[in-house]
Amino acid sequence: MSEALVPAAPAGSRPVDRSGTGPGSAPGGGGGLPRTGSASGLRRGDRIFRGMSVGAGILLLGIILAIGVFLVAKAIPALRENTASFLTSKEWASNTSPPAFGIAALAFGTLLSSLLALVLAFPVAMGVALFISHYAPRRLAGLLGYVIDLLAAVPSVVYGLWGIFFLNDRILDTSAFLHDHVGWLPLFASDGIYGRSIFLAGVVLAIMILPIIASLSREVFLQVPAAHQEAALALGATRWEMVRVAVLPFGRPGVIGATMLGLGRALGETIAVALVLSPAFVVSLHILEPSSGNTIAANIANGFGEAGPTGRGALIASGLVLFAITLAVNMAARAVIHRRREFSGDAR
Repeated sequence: MSEALVPAAPAGSRPVDRSGTGPGSAPGGGGGLPRTGSASGLRRGDRIFRGMSVGAGILLLGIILAIGVFLVAKAIPALRENTASFLTSKEWASNTSPPAFGIAALAFGTLLSSLLALVLAFPVAMGVALFISHYAPRRLAGLLGYVIDLLAAVPSVVYGLWGIFFLNDRILDTSAFLHDHVGWLPLFASDGIYGRSIFLAGVVLAIMILPIIASLSREVFLQVPAAHQEAALALGATRWEMVRVAVLPFGRPGVIGATMLGLGRALGETIAVALVLSPAFVVSLHILEPSSGNTIAANIANGFGEAGPTGRGALIASGLVLFAITLAVNMAARAVIHRRREFSGDAR
């Protein structure tokens, strides 16, 4: 456009920089837009909301710190009386005199059962989430989404009762099949006796965390921009290729977060594991054998009612270890998500 077609500014008026870079402009190119609110550029409602948000974040950190301080304060007296190595010992005799207890077997059983549950639940959850978000008809997808959300809200005691009264008898054939065909692996080796084992606890935990991972992953997949999907299809990609190159990379941070949330649920699950697991303080990879391990949460549930002062302190000390494990898992998940956030288009 020629300069002759540009209208002249009225006399005495302040020139406005339409390029968005000069002294008469505002950040973002809105030079002609007036600034409202206080000198900081925020309205009163914005300042109140920001203050409440910051306060909520500080309060949450304070609660986490208070929990850690409480656990440490209650655990120290029992740890002082302990005659065994707390981190390496496998025995748990916290109510004897003198007490001797260690966290090695409980921590190993907690991690083993939770990882087993994650391995079993993750592929199924991904398949369910992708089917609901990109393959199922709209009515069927709505119904399946409702069912998945409903399963995530079922109390853990229901899963535990179902596991011990229904699944326990029906998993014996599966255990025998695994032992007969892949028994050369230490994980599936057994003496031929099956029952309330780490394998049963892992299956129950997998069923419990599957709705959580599937529900959150479904919501992440539904947030993928339609332009990304249409661009992949326009280039000749099949539906699966579109999912692989457009949906999965975009949703990877959210899927990691959903998976870690499910893992946290498995690590801290108490009642269901306490019902289906025959406790034993051993470190064993033979997940098919009964009395093949125990978990921290289940041990706390089973032993807190009849524990003495030292025994309660020992259980609280084990809870401190579980608290540290859960915190480490969440920090690792945040680190992975931070490194992967470029796939979501939100990298800064």
